[in-house]
Amino acid sequence: MALFKRKQEQKTAEDESSRTTLAATLAAPAFNPYIDELAEHYKTRLLRETNLERLTSLGSQEMRVAIERLVSQYMSEEKVVIPRSEKELLLTRLINESVGLGPLEPLLADPEITEISINGHNLVYIEKRGRLELTDLKFRDEEHLRHIVDRIVAPLGRRIDESSPMVDARLKDGSRVNAVIPPISLNGTLVSIRKFRKEPYLMDDLQQFGSFDEAMSCYIQAVVEAKMNVLISGGTGSGKTTLLNAAARAIPHYERIITIEDSAELKLTHPNCVGLEARPPNMEGKGEITIRQLVRNSLRMRPDRIIVGEVRGAEAFDMLQAMNTGHEGSLTTVHANSPLDAFNRLEGMVVMAGMDLPSAIVREYIVSALDIIVQVMRLSDGTRKIVSISEVAKSEDKRVEVQEIFRFHRTGIGSKGEVLGYFTPTGIIPRSLERFKVFGIELDESMFTAKGGGRREPSYSV
Repeated sequence: MALFKRKQEQKTAEDESSRTTLAATLAAPAFNPYIDELAEHYKTRLLRETNLERLTSLGSQEMRVAIERLVSQYMSEEKVVIPRSEKELLLTRLINESVGLGPLEPLLADPEITEISINGHNLVYIEKRGRLELTDLKFRDEEHLRHIVDRIVAPLGRRIDESSPMVDARLKDGSRVNAVIPPISLNGTLVSIRKFRKEPYLMDDLQQFGSFDEAMSCYIQAVVEAKMNVLISGGTGSGKTTLLNAAARAIPHYERIITIEDSAELKLTHPNCVGLEARPPNMEGKGEITIRQLVRNSLRMRPDRIIVGEVRGAEAFDMLQAMNTGHEGSLTTVHANSPLDAFNRLEGMVVMAGMDLPSAIVREYIVSALDIIVQVMRLSDGTRKIVSISEVAKSEDKRVEVQEIFRFHRTGIGSKGEVLGYFTPTGIIPRSLERFKVFGIELDESMFTAKGGGRREPSYSV
């Protein structure tokens, strides 16, 4: 009990230290009322006396020089004198408030921040290295926060108000934004921003982060290159899209790829890769384009591969149908906590498509489409790992077998709260090795030898 208490005290001290550092780096300038007042005053003058549209069309450096010249002129006219450091802060604040996203700008510029969660105007959390941290950044009031949200959604032709209190949007850099306002929200305006890197992670990057080992990386890339149908399963924020984007790099560059997403996140470098994005209904409730419509349309676009960012509903049936009718090597993701849960989710989605079929027939349909299920998980220490790679096969007695090829074996928790464990093959030699040979891919069977020897039986039947 005493040991547990010491671990808790150590973790609390680390969190406090991290929070203090973060506050000093990002939030210290936020509480200068004089600079805030000047920024608001000169922002009003800029809006009134200049062509803001012309200013925003300039490059970032040119825009800063132009605004600095105007502000210096205003300060000279008003006989305002402040130190150079405060003037730099004033200029940054003006640019952020006039043409940027206010207090969010330093967070969006920090490459280590992966998620921003705003719980009302005075509570801003960020995710760094898999852990949520509270910052000291604040918005002036709810009106200020709502103004920033409006600035995000307006260029996309969307709105957020009491009649439409929820909205999904995307920033210029591709970051995904969700906002909810009262009366739906009970805590003021809520904003969630999922940031995306300009340069997506590669498989080597994820391996260095400890998401999987070399054998698992080789196997996944071989599976993709050999045109096997892959389902990546995992919970929210577990790294499904990141892995999908990295694994898709193994697709040969001469193939034609169609990506289909609810909100565009994938960034592939293939020369013959085109993307389709779903569209929500307009203010009159018309014009919606669903993922299911896009999947159906993609079949007319001569795809070698179809990649669906995530299946959530009836489009699962069309995706499975594509996999079953010659479009091999398709990849997609699904929200599920285990391979078995993924099967159940897919079965439910097929039912949503209006297919009045017995459960056993639906299962066979899913199995004939899927080859590999990769289960990813965000662990308690914030790290994201592949916890299971399984092969889907039908046994001689027509039962469906999900055979686990690799898994992450957890052994405990370290002194700093980190999850301890190791990646290991289960000892089962995958049937996919024969297919690899057809595509000229050679993998050493020794990489599938379980630690300690022996051979595991198939994980389970469905």
